[in-house]
Amino acid sequence: MRIAFVNTLYKSAQKNKDIMLITGDLGFSVFEDYIKNLPKQYLNAGVAEQNMTGLAAGLAMEGKTPFIYSIVPFVTMRNFEQIRNDICYQNLNVKIVGIGAGFSYGSYGHTHHGLEDVGVLRTLANLTIFCPGDPKEVEFVTRQALKIKGPVYIRLGKAGEPVIHDAGSKLEMGKGAMITDGKDLTIIAMSTMLYRALEVSKILTRKGLSVRVVSMHTIKPFDSNIVISSAKKTRAIFSLEEHSIIGGLGSAVAEVLAENSISTKFKRLGVPDKFTKVIGNQEFMREANNLSVDQIVDTILRFIKND
Repeated sequence: MRIAFVNTLYKSAQKNKDIMLITGDLGFSVFEDYIKNLPKQYLNAGVAEQNMTGLAAGLAMEGKTPFIYSIVPFVTMRNFEQIRNDICYQNLNVKIVGIGAGFSYGSYGHTHHGLEDVGVLRTLANLTIFCPGDPKEVEFVTRQALKIKGPVYIRLGKAGEPVIHDAGSKLEMGKGAMITDGKDLTIIAMSTMLYRALEVSKILTRKGLSVRVVSMHTIKPFDSNIVISSAKKTRAIFSLEEHSIIGGLGSAVAEVLAENSISTKFKRLGVPDKFTKVIGNQEFMREANNLSVDQIVDTILRFIKND
């Protein structure tokens, strides 16, 4: 995902001199071409995320389109007050890019885990939130972010995420993307768990279940219609996210179901409301939080057993 973002931004910045990339002392392994060829459109703000955010707000007020870039917790929570007051309250054209969604930086410890960002940022007015699930979606949301004249947050994984969409896939802002259709279950996934949803759906299919998989690449604005239609066409809905169970995708889906008085069976699959006491790579951390493929399959089968 990170490479897809950098390549898309670089191509756009070559054509638009108002685009500025500001990093929090990060990205040295991916920004070399950008820095070399567009030095006047790049700034390293250092480990000073609050200052970086205020700087971006000032640049936006002067007509620039700044992107601030760092690891998820540092670019969304350390500087939350500045995002709220300097950017969103003023409705400024600043793009916030967080890398390392979920447990992407698993072995670095909880300080580097991106588990609360969506829940925190969903509360801010004027902010569009993108959580792409594969490189194609990253390219799409980066281009969309440039079209939006206002604050945007883009949540990225790290590297190596597989391509899910084929070349002919049509993506729309604010619309969930149907990856597979089915009549028994719906799995609505975002960000780094999109491919996991497909892995799970393949196992469930072999067990005789027809599974719909939806990629919710845009979290705000949220596609209520695809949730409602999925509730009508399948007998259970599961949200799947590498994020706290509170405040993220699952909460957004639950809000839609509750406010539309829909009684379809629903379960949130995400990181439990606790600090994980072990440390390891991304897959190790997922398993420690019941988010391995087999664990998710077992949870789903148990949930629908008495349906």
